[in-house]
Amino acid sequence: MDRSDLAARIDHTVLGPETTLAGVETVLDDAAQYGMNVCIPPCYLTEAAEYEPDVTLATVVGFPHGQNATAAKREEAVCAWEDGADELDMVINVGRLKAGDDDAVEEDVAAVVAAVPVPVKVIIETALLSADEKRRACEAAAGADAAMVKTSTGFADGGATVEDVELMAEYLPVKASGGVGSYEEALAMFEAGAERIGASSGVDIVEGAPE
Repeated sequence: MDRSDLAARIDHTVLGPETTLAGVETVLDDAAQYGMNVCIPPCYLTEAAEYEPDVTLATVVGFPHGQNATAAKREEAVCAWEDGADELDMVINVGRLKAGDDDAVEEDVAAVVAAVPVPVKVIIETALLSADEKRRACEAAAGADAAMVKTSTGFADGGATVEDVELMAEYLPVKASGGVGSYEEALAMFEAGAERIGASSGVDIVEGAPE
């Protein structure tokens, strides 16, 4: 793929606890220059939409641990959409999944999906899950009509792997996120079946691609 096609599949991300509006604007500047999307904290959506209206804005719901009440996640999703989010990345309730309460996990995701008219990507936090749990998480996301599944928040030990992307791609389109910092790493994720990359190193990824 050429650089423009590559850039369009990158969510250039800034989600750290110390993220400032100036930091968000820097990411937006990069995204506008290279043709990337962004993933930013929900508190900055209104300013971001005004600052760079042509950049696709993703934000997070139930982030980073996914243990918010479903009603709170639903309300957070609606607020984010009303503030200008074009896509939402929501975190599943990992504890519910590990306890075997897959119906609750699916219902949690379905409530967010039904609440907004924009794509919802479901973060399953692969570093915390066994292979069976990853499959069950993907089944719950698919059952809830999510648009994509996403590997990681970036806040757990471990991020995207080729093996996880291959597994997840059996169920839904995949956003590989966490530890993808170069063009070569991004290409490996795409070859494994990823449709999107989430990375704070979006500029490095694009600039590392062949001309």
